[in-house]
Amino acid sequence: MTLEEFLVQTQADVRAQVSEKMVAGQYLRPDAAFTGIVTEHMSDIGMTFDPLTLHVERKIGNATLRLSGFAVSDDADEIDLFVTIYDGLDTVEAIPDSEIKAAADQCLRFLAKSVEGKLASALDPADDALEFILTIQDCYASLDQIRVYILTDRVAKSKSFKPREVAGKSVRLEVMDIERLYRHWAEGKPRDELIVNFEEVCGAPLPCVYVPGETEDYDYALAAIPGAALRLIYERYGARLLEANVRSFLSQTGKVNRGIRDTLRDAPERFMAYNNGIVLVADSAALSRAADGSVGISSLSGMQIVNGGQTTASIYFTERKERHIDLSRVRVPAKIIVMRVHDPVAEEALISDISRYANSQNAVKVSDLFANRPFHIELEKLALSTYLPDGVGRWFYERASGSYNVMLSREGNTPARLKALKDAIPPSRKIIKTDLAKYVHAWEQKPHLVSLGSQKNFEKFMADIADTSPDPVNATGYKRLIAQAILFKGVHKAVRSGNYASFQANIVSYTVATLAQLTAGKLSLDAVWVRQGLSTPLLQYVALLASEVDKALRKSSGQRMVSEWAKKEECWAEVSSRKYTQPPTNIPELT
Repeated sequence: MTLEEFLVQTQADVRAQVSEKMVAGQYLRPDAAFTGIVTEHMSDIGMTFDPLTLHVERKIGNATLRLSGFAVSDDADEIDLFVTIYDGLDTVEAIPDSEIKAAADQCLRFLAKSVEGKLASALDPADDALEFILTIQDCYASLDQIRVYILTDRVAKSKSFKPREVAGKSVRLEVMDIERLYRHWAEGKPRDELIVNFEEVCGAPLPCVYVPGETEDYDYALAAIPGAALRLIYERYGARLLEANVRSFLSQTGKVNRGIRDTLRDAPERFMAYNNGIVLVADSAALSRAADGSVGISSLSGMQIVNGGQTTASIYFTERKERHIDLSRVRVPAKIIVMRVHDPVAEEALISDISRYANSQNAVKVSDLFANRPFHIELEKLALSTYLPDGVGRWFYERASGSYNVMLSREGNTPARLKALKDAIPPSRKIIKTDLAKYVHAWEQKPHLVSLGSQKNFEKFMADIADTSPDPVNATGYKRLIAQAILFKGVHKAVRSGNYASFQANIVSYTVATLAQLTAGKLSLDAVWVRQGLSTPLLQYVALLASEVDKALRKSSGQRMVSEWAKKEECWAEVSSRKYTQPPTNIPELT
């Protein structure tokens, strides 16, 4: 699929969502639909947290303020703001930097006025934006990272801009245009765009000892990365850089991270002697000559930190909190693995092995390397061999990121074959690991875990599997997992078609959990698998139940932000104790 074809497909998806709302007697702004599509993708690949669309366009004096959506980290220490420039064109067009900067300025004004309290005082108490604006006021002082993403269906020349300062905090500016979105889709590896230019961040190529590989798997290099350069790289790319999503920063309260902080503060020149260093993987390396004539790395493409994420993040956050620290005297030992494997599945397996054997500071258990767990491997095999009741279609379990697109590229070598593949296994029947965890936990009446966000919920899910079900799933179990996916997707569609301005993700997970509670084991997952969908009576009941759950969530939250309150087990205890309309007897899925 070319960029042009991808744009046409994306616009078709936007129009389909708008039409779906219209059929239901509601209105969805096309730019809001586009915002939802793009931010959902960004969340799936770990670029942001669980996003919510929220249209704000206000004038305070002569200043225009704009917002299209937002995402708050699980610990409320990072915030992403989204502002959308949407044209709805089916042809690829360029967008000038000046237009992007203007939209960014409007979003930054929204942030500044929210922090100052001027925006909250100007809004009606019933305004959907008020909760988020008050959240910004409450947590702004403790925020470690703020990013503004400009989303557009045109092609931008610049994908990022210099950080700006708002109320004493640095705000990163990035662009997610249709070209960048297409690259993610086409290549299946969004880290491909993580290109680190050492001539830029260090002022010269990074001196190293470079050893060409003796096998076809990888080349090898040893280097010492300046602490200031590593801090700058993390500032630019954040958690996307760390450990191939194995885990995130564990904070500075752990013993090892406190030691890193203390060394940076008290003996920065001894950092290299005390620290075990980091391990990087990259898809390719560009070599040149360092200042002394030795071999140096001028850039790394697709760079990831598979060991030493704690070191990297500790350097960044320590320097942010204690500006007097002199990183110019800090060097971080680095082992660099340049991949020569081009099969995404084999590459992920190799990276997982590197991470498993390299980690020695904050230990990473084998159970943390989720993709290669027997559970996921068996699910992938079952998805390939289990056909729908019609004997033609299948579901696709994406164990390795991008494997669905790889399958289409490899097997769809003719237009007819590609069409047949998409008909048999459409994108709507693709399941990724984090989504599976969401489906299962919602059905198991744990919506508060789902509300923690994709990564934390997934970690809880894998811990549950390790505790209760160490063996791989069987064919019957696989079909019931798919039935849970069908159920969740059906509820999601019903909620999306309803008149819910915000917190739809929380409403969906809590509605699924409430449905499971009210049906008390009487709703047959086997029947859902056979039907490959939900009956009309069940969908009608789900729509009614969702409205009651929404009211329960909002009433129980009080003055708290619904999305934050929904993460608490107390929230589920309170919501589940309320009275709801009982399931009607005409639902065929009930046994």
